[in-house]
Amino acid sequence: MRSYALGLVAASIAAPALAASPPIWSGFAANAQHTAPAPVAGHPLRKILWHTPVDLDPQYSGNALLIHYASPMIAGSGLLLVPVKTTATGGFELTALDTKTGSQKWALASDYVVPPATWTPPFPAAISPSNNAFIAAAGATILRRDKLDSATAQAQRLAFYGLDIFTAHEAAMTRDVMIDTPLTAGPDGTIYFGFVVTAKNPANLKSGIARLAPDGTGTWVGATAAAGDSSITQVVMNCAPALSADGTTLYIAVSNASAGYLLGLDTTTLATKYEIALTDPSSGQPAWIPDISSASPTIGPDGDVYYGVLENPFPSHNNRGWLLHYDATLATAKTPGSFGWDDTASIVPASLVTHYKAKGAYLLMTKYNNYEGIGTGDGENKIAILDPAATQQDEYSQTSVTVMKEAETILGPTPAPGGGVYEWCINSAAVDAFTGAVFAASEDGNLYRWDLARNKLTQHQSLTAPTDQGYTPNLVGPNGTVYAVNNATLFAIGK
Repeated sequence: MRSYALGLVAASIAAPALAASPPIWSGFAANAQHTAPAPVAGHPLRKILWHTPVDLDPQYSGNALLIHYASPMIAGSGLLLVPVKTTATGGFELTALDTKTGSQKWALASDYVVPPATWTPPFPAAISPSNNAFIAAAGATILRRDKLDSATAQAQRLAFYGLDIFTAHEAAMTRDVMIDTPLTAGPDGTIYFGFVVTAKNPANLKSGIARLAPDGTGTWVGATAAAGDSSITQVVMNCAPALSADGTTLYIAVSNASAGYLLGLDTTTLATKYEIALTDPSSGQPAWIPDISSASPTIGPDGDVYYGVLENPFPSHNNRGWLLHYDATLATAKTPGSFGWDDTASIVPASLVTHYKAKGAYLLMTKYNNYEGIGTGDGENKIAILDPAATQQDEYSQTSVTVMKEAETILGPTPAPGGGVYEWCINSAAVDAFTGAVFAASEDGNLYRWDLARNKLTQHQSLTAPTDQGYTPNLVGPNGTVYAVNNATLFAIGK
């Protein structure tokens, strides 16, 4: 068993009691539904308060940074937890920072091994409702750290297939089994994730979905079996599992590395409850689900499910993809959105867009890029507020497709050297219902405040020079500080 700077123990654990103050931002897109709500009013974007690297050795391909970085997290006490890549080829740690100063409180190293991937995937991490931190480790094990405000607390290794198997066959399990999605914490502290298996292994695992209960016991189901399709080989890389609001259904995408299904699984047994083949709404062909996307399901307040895919044939929709839309049972396909590529929709209360009469209680915020030179793309890259209950004809597809109505859109403000304007650079934006704003970053190197009532970019903060990079998350802390990842660095922005 490897040892760690802050101590690592392997032991059975009792289920924790729920904390009085649940986490403020538990992982990807804030919560298990991926709705990305700010906990308080976001501060004005007046200055960079502090910054810290999320990658100690970023690897560029020319001027491009082809990597996805995990979302920072915020515990109930206000402690900021940041997943950090520490070496050129891997090597990871979770660092705990003071939100006011960015000073480090403690760090927990992990022996996590990155699965085979074209783009480096994010380092999986999450905080449970009882404020226990979980990070991915070798062999699809998990390191759990309690007492987050303690600088000396130890971590425990957990394995959903049995820690005794990992201990007896550490080298084989480390080599052949890897977590390949962000972690998602359920309301009872159960952790869900996807994993990939590259060879026959001592635990007889096949690529699939795992469930790790608060007491350390685990279960799993293979992606092939869950889909009931022998061609399905994996959980979609980077696809963070999403949970229904009542915590009874787990939504996850599985694929053959090209096409696949959206599944709804029982959160206790991982039995398949619901299933839908993901198809292009224009051509009717199987939608493309590439492993370099970080799109994950979003669960609306009414239980509807949203998931972004790429178009087929490509690039018949200018590399925009589609935001597919289903009811909670996945039995009814509803109106899609006109953009889905590498994007997770955020939920916007309809009352924030005061000039628009919405059909329902909520709207969706999505990226809305129209990439220069791809298909008929003109580089007019936008972000959008969409009404999932209203429709219009899509202006980008080569066939007649009815899509979600645009409540409002706004164009990126900075001309790009290749034509058009710089791309919006988000895989999840933060929604500030207190001030009626959305925080979104651009590849022009700025973070913007989008005033929804006025449909204006009213503030911005320069972070770095323009950078071609993987899409990144934004979030808001408990004191109103706004956080953005740009060019391998986490910035804290406020007044």
